[in-house]
Amino acid sequence: MNTNLTLEALKSRIFRIRGQQVMLGQDLAILYATTAGALIQAVKRNRHRFPVDFMFQLSENEFEILKSQIVISKGSGGLRRARPYAFNEQGIAMLSCVLRSHQAVEVNIAIMRAFVKLRHALVQNRDLIRRVEKVEGKIGLMETDIRFMLQDIRDIKKPLEIPPKPQPNVKGFGNE
Repeated sequence: MNTNLTLEALKSRIFRIRGQQVMLGQDLAILYATTAGALIQAVKRNRHRFPVDFMFQLSENEFEILKSQIVISKGSGGLRRARPYAFNEQGIAMLSCVLRSHQAVEVNIAIMRAFVKLRHALVQNRDLIRRVEKVEGKIGLMETDIRFMLQDIRDIKKPLEIPPKPQPNVKGFGNE
């Protein structure tokens, strides 16, 4: 089995495109120890196994964005000029069926485990975010309560101001 299949190595090859986690055909070809052309040829020979929700070809715009996000080496190993194919988790699972090699099965197992770990991390982060938002809401209420209490304390500390008694009108002693 390929010893480069650590979670970190696989995570760096998983991208979020069109709202789903995918791996590119050329990265999968490297992991399966084949060429990108051979991988895509196997997919095309078995097109009925790869519906549009299992794989897709990147648009020109998606391809340009992807090229700007990752370091691309010139020559072999970099992104090809042709728009690559992206495979989601189900498409990757189907690849082991059409490639029919022991390595393909082992690579798929490692990739599926990486997808599961990433999904669990995402769920845990969502739970953490909800808890932080809940605490922030409580802190906001406490800040409001503290502001009101401080105002009440300021009001208590003010000396009682007794309004002056109105003075009787002295003009009216018959001199008018």
